[in-house]
Amino acid sequence: MDVRVRYAPSPTGLQHIGGVRTALFNYFFARAQRGKFILRIEDTDQERYSDEALEDLYETLSWLGVAWDEGPVVGGPYGPYVQSERFALYKEYAEKLVADGKAYYCYCTPERLEAIRAEQQAKKSEQQGYDRHCRNLTAEERAGYERAGIAPVIRLKVPTEGKTTFHDILMGDITRKNRDVSPDPVLLKSDGFPTYHLANVIDDHMMGITHIMRAQEWIPSGPLHIILYEAFGWVPPAYCHLPMVMGKDGQKLSKRHGSTAVRDFREQGYLSEALLNYVSLVGWSYDGEREFFTREELEELFTLEKINKAPGVFDYKKLDWFNGQYIRQKSDEELLALLLPYLLKAGFASEPIDGETEENLLLLTSSAKERLKVLSDIVPLSRFLFEEPVWEDLSLFAAKGVDIDVATAALDAAYTVLKTGLEAGEESEVIEERLMALAGEMALKVGAVFMPIRVALTGSSVSLPLFDSIRLLGNERALGRIERALAILKSEVR
Repeated sequence: MDVRVRYAPSPTGLQHIGGVRTALFNYFFARAQRGKFILRIEDTDQERYSDEALEDLYETLSWLGVAWDEGPVVGGPYGPYVQSERFALYKEYAEKLVADGKAYYCYCTPERLEAIRAEQQAKKSEQQGYDRHCRNLTAEERAGYERAGIAPVIRLKVPTEGKTTFHDILMGDITRKNRDVSPDPVLLKSDGFPTYHLANVIDDHMMGITHIMRAQEWIPSGPLHIILYEAFGWVPPAYCHLPMVMGKDGQKLSKRHGSTAVRDFREQGYLSEALLNYVSLVGWSYDGEREFFTREELEELFTLEKINKAPGVFDYKKLDWFNGQYIRQKSDEELLALLLPYLLKAGFASEPIDGETEENLLLLTSSAKERLKVLSDIVPLSRFLFEEPVWEDLSLFAAKGVDIDVATAALDAAYTVLKTGLEAGEESEVIEERLMALAGEMALKVGAVFMPIRVALTGSSVSLPLFDSIRLLGNERALGRIERALAILKSEVR
């Protein structure tokens, strides 16, 4: 069997981690099986449809390097691949179900449906939902509604007895009593728009989809879809409902945990290869040990058997670690090209970049590489080079457990060591040893000497390596900052 899978998002919002994980699993399975990956746009919800969301979908897949074999833009033999362009097909098949006695026209008004709902709730009725009022209308009754100008919907005749079972590759057989399936759901609305269930089933069949991989939240829809397949006389595809994506608190991943839109991760400076690698491991594992995979490797190694049944946990800190690892694999030149947009946006660089500026930026890149979790970290890390520090909180000069007067004395003594060494052209390692010796002489921990220097140079307790900061600033500018900091501290510590 030639494997054909699809990713069928609704363009009503930005692509999020859960949706992208579904896309990746489908894509990798298709590639590993030498099959086809189809992109289909399910845009029947016209009220919530967004051009921005559609553009974000294309940009996200392109950024991740996920190419679809059939779908919008690229075309294919089963198009169109946008549901709003397939309405005539849905109408034809819905009416075929009516002709075959598998569905029927319903003329109930919204007012009647609301009244039924209110009555059922008031009585706490066991029967909830549509009461099948129009299921067995006579021809004369239907004609009366037609003469009254009531535009009908088409409802599916869900069996009232028995059970429906479908097999899930991960979960095994899933069975539901037919009486518990949504009672005769609408397939085609009165305005000719299909509902999700009708369009989804028709499209999957007509496009030859062999495997449906989607989130476990769609399991309740499984029996209804099987009933629809049986009504059409079609063989359903294989189902594989993917484990949920959870936050570390065990709740479904949402905005309360942090960013979930891929666009946000891109803007913060996560690398596409890092996000792709990490998201692929949320609910899937190759051997329980290996963590790093290229897209090409996942295209070869991915199998459904290695998908976990249990929910996958999306750990933001683990993603940061992954991203940092990928950042450090870049050459300085490659990394600078990725960092430059952030520096330009912050006003820390301007184009065109001349040779001397590029050399300084490469030094900055090399120095910052080990400290970057995301690309946007370069802005706070390099701000001290382009803006003079403002020491609003003088306590920053003091390392933990150290009084501000001791920190001031340490910085004063360290300034003498630095000035002497820098003016003599000594190597940074020699000056660093002298600063460590100074800490011993003053009976202080090394951090108590280095912290006030760091804050004086950068205005922050978190910065680039100390001597890289001095090199980037230049000796004169660096010493001047320490002198200014000392003047402020001494005026406060009298």
